Amino acid sequence: MKPCVVQLDEVSAQPCPCGSARRGFVGLPGGVASIHLVEIHGEAALHHHDRTTELYLVLEGTGFVDLDDERIPVRPGTAIYIPPGVRHRAVGTLRLINVPVPAFDPRDEFLD
Repeated sequence: MKPCVVQLDEVSAQPCPCGSARRGFVGLPGGVASIHLVEIHGEAALHHHDRTTELYLVLEGTGFVDLDDERIPVRPGTAIYIPPGVRHRAVGTLRLINVPVPAFDPRDEFLD
């Protein structure tokens, strides 16, 4: 596999349970992760993944991330590790980086 570069702010935004996501490195053969620039306005849909671990890094805004039954306040610089099976969502007006491992697969996203 060769190195790959993506300019996330030039990728078309796609609707997602969180709001909208600009997804990079999705569908690369042998790709072990992807990276998403996510915009959240309000309450994201509660969801989980059976196989995917997600890493969140809050870039802008304030709000909360619900992890199962716990609500965590977040602000720029907050990093969150979300293992498979954890029901989660973000609440507020936030811009964050999401790194799904393995790479994002819509078949592993389940609304609760």
